[in-house]
Amino acid sequence: MNLIYGIHDKPKFGQVILFALQQLLAIMAATIAVPAVINAACGTALPASAALFGAGIGSFVYLLFTKNSSPVFLGSSFAFIGPMISAFGGAASMAVGYIGLIIGAAMAGLVYVVIAIVVKFCGVKWINRLMPPVIIGPTVAIIGLSLSANAIGDLMKSSVEGGSTYVALICGLITLAVTMLVSTYSKKGLRLIPFIVGILAGYAAASIFSLIGRMTGNGALCVINYSAFKDCGLFAMPDFTFLLGKEAFGQITPTYLLTLFAAYVPVAFVVFAEHLADHKNLSSIVGVDLLETPGLTRTLLGDGVGSMVGAIFGGCPNTTYGESIGCVAITRNASTVSIWGAAVLCIIFSFISPLMAFLQTIPNCVMGGVCVALYGFIAVSGLKMFQSVDLNENRNLFVASIILITGIGGMVVSFGAVEIRTVACALILGILANCMLSKAPKQDKEEVKNS
Repeated sequence: MNLIYGIHDKPKFGQVILFALQQLLAIMAATIAVPAVINAACGTALPASAALFGAGIGSFVYLLFTKNSSPVFLGSSFAFIGPMISAFGGAASMAVGYIGLIIGAAMAGLVYVVIAIVVKFCGVKWINRLMPPVIIGPTVAIIGLSLSANAIGDLMKSSVEGGSTYVALICGLITLAVTMLVSTYSKKGLRLIPFIVGILAGYAAASIFSLIGRMTGNGALCVINYSAFKDCGLFAMPDFTFLLGKEAFGQITPTYLLTLFAAYVPVAFVVFAEHLADHKNLSSIVGVDLLETPGLTRTLLGDGVGSMVGAIFGGCPNTTYGESIGCVAITRNASTVSIWGAAVLCIIFSFISPLMAFLQTIPNCVMGGVCVALYGFIAVSGLKMFQSVDLNENRNLFVASIILITGIGGMVVSFGAVEIRTVACALILGILANCMLSKAPKQDKEEVKNS
């Protein structure tokens, strides 16, 4: 891909602000969704502002470890929702649960540190042999495809109870159409910020519908929920996780630590597979093998330590975001300066109440329109990665087929509190299938090629 801005390029200051805001908008919905899910499930009070702050700090750590050579943002990880719920389920009190989030994230981060040490001494060639393009390509595609239902669900969802599905769909499609048109036909300046323009257009359309709905008393036309602005001051200190649990530091028992270990550590190995797939995908976009430069050791340390630090403030372990990678692919802007800018904005916005309220009022349908493009680009990037694979060969055909079908089918396997999510299930089955068929007789391969 021909990049407009490479990894180490430095756009002008004004452009950096816009690029950073675009990255923030791309990752914002998913980042604040994780604490919302935990709050609904456990009756907790994890604020979205703290999760956003944690994502910003975690991204700082990641960029430092990778020497500004990997343009991807870290946000709240959905893979750890199960362990986070377990942290509160096994806690003696709510305060202990908050401390459990920090300890659990530290355990998961240490898994990354251990793997990074192994990679440091053993290199990455074994990983390339274990996961060749016929495995990584479909797996990356699944990262996008497995999220497709979320994108379509949001595309047709109003943020107001009783709001019309069709009005939401219109606003979402306006967002998607404007994003596509700006990215394809506009001049270089706007072409670099299609998501900002698309979201603003969708938000404007949703505002018009909502205004008409309120003026006419027709609730079906209302798309935007403005409740986030209620009693909204100017500045507010986020309720950081370590502050919420500060009274419980001495109440952690060995039994509770075992509960956290059993919940977090297995999931960390699963997320490691997604880490590899994300960086393989990003490598194909930026034209640099990130497993070699800055190296898998550095990306793992950045991801693991960044996750630990982020959880101290926001409670949620962080992970590299496909939305961020999709943003790089569509805009062709791989400058890590933009990621630094996005991290700074996350931290600043987390203290400014009206800005946090505005971000939270962006309708689901508008973000759904953006995500249709983002997730689609991730899927297509994965499909492009195994274009050179000979699918006339049964071995490759079986491996790719298993990954795609189990991934699109949404295969999820649970062992108590441990949940192996779709992407990891597809990847594991693909690796097993590839190992089973790796010793296929040469004669069989030739017969397939000649058939």
